[in-house]
Amino acid sequence: MKFDTVVVRFGGEIGVKSEWTRKAYEKLLLRNIKKTLKHHNVSYEAFIRKRGRIYIKTKQAKEAASKLTKVFGVSSTSPAVETNSELDAVAQKAVELADETLKNNASFAVRCRRIGKHPYSSMDVCREVGEQVLTRFKGRNLRVDLKNPQHTIGVEVRDKKAYVFTETLHGVDGFPLGSQSRVICLLSGGTDSAVACWLVMKRGCPIIPVYFDNAPFTDETTTARALDVAKKLFEWSIGFPRKVYMVPHGENIRKILEKNPKKLTCILCKRMMYRIAEHIAEAENAGGIVTGESIGEQASQTLHNLRILSEAVAGYPVHRPVLGFNKTETEETARKISVFEVTTRKAASCSAAPKKPAIKAELEKVKKAEEKLPIERMVEESVKTAKIITV
Repeated sequence: MKFDTVVVRFGGEIGVKSEWTRKAYEKLLLRNIKKTLKHHNVSYEAFIRKRGRIYIKTKQAKEAASKLTKVFGVSSTSPAVETNSELDAVAQKAVELADETLKNNASFAVRCRRIGKHPYSSMDVCREVGEQVLTRFKGRNLRVDLKNPQHTIGVEVRDKKAYVFTETLHGVDGFPLGSQSRVICLLSGGTDSAVACWLVMKRGCPIIPVYFDNAPFTDETTTARALDVAKKLFEWSIGFPRKVYMVPHGENIRKILEKNPKKLTCILCKRMMYRIAEHIAEAENAGGIVTGESIGEQASQTLHNLRILSEAVAGYPVHRPVLGFNKTETEETARKISVFEVTTRKAASCSAAPKKPAIKAELEKVKKAEEKLPIERMVEESVKTAKIITV
């Protein structure tokens, strides 16, 4: 059977918004869906918008259903076949689909969702389809299992139309990308920062990654990994800019090492990163700065030190989506979004990091250390020499 429709279901959070907000989100979601299909060269004939659903008429229904699971705001998709809402027509299409799906000794269930006025109930649909499948394929030894079926025959009846399917592909829910302000993301190329980027994207924020090149204290393997991570993340933001700021940061680290206690290196380095990110946020009209810091993950990420880091930024909030994640939770998310293999690829660590870093830095001493540095000139030079590349 050739599928001719994709059933696109919206994330649950969209449905509970006010009427005006919901319509705005659905309109934005439709735009992102169209951009995704165009990017993947998936053609379509029409979009049918209904409350909580978009029905896409396309001859490439399976491919479209798969690609759209990576669009934020989509709860799930199903390649389906359209028919009219007459019970006989629905049952006929369901039986045809069951013929291709149900093998010998398989268990199945029929689920129906119905909207509109019809001379039958949803239960009538399930009962009629189930009886016809069992009768038609009696020799296959099929059985109904409503609790844990091997296969599910799905039916959605919408007024005069009905859609029959056997596969539901899960999306990631969230809000449509672009429904919130863009954010500046400090992207190291490691797992934590990658997951933090993805989590704010899921809440509707387009990202602008900023990578700090610490050469000569790191090498090209670290830079290459960060760019590859950015590419993987941008697979989730089709239709949005794919630019990355590459900030030369090695000279800043050298000056920090020359004039200050080594144990404060990471604190002073990150505060400098925050200041540079703040300037980029101003230039990009961003809504905030995102980092992959989680409590206790590194010495500079003790709760006390995180407060010291945040103090360096005056005009923008610092968001830490993985603040309460443990490593296992972060890695599970990284695997789910297909960045784990890239983020764990071997790359050079920063050789400037001290063996015994400060885990409870004193703000007064940190500020005194920064008095030895030409902070404003360092920030200005870093922003001026930063390169913007498209990946």
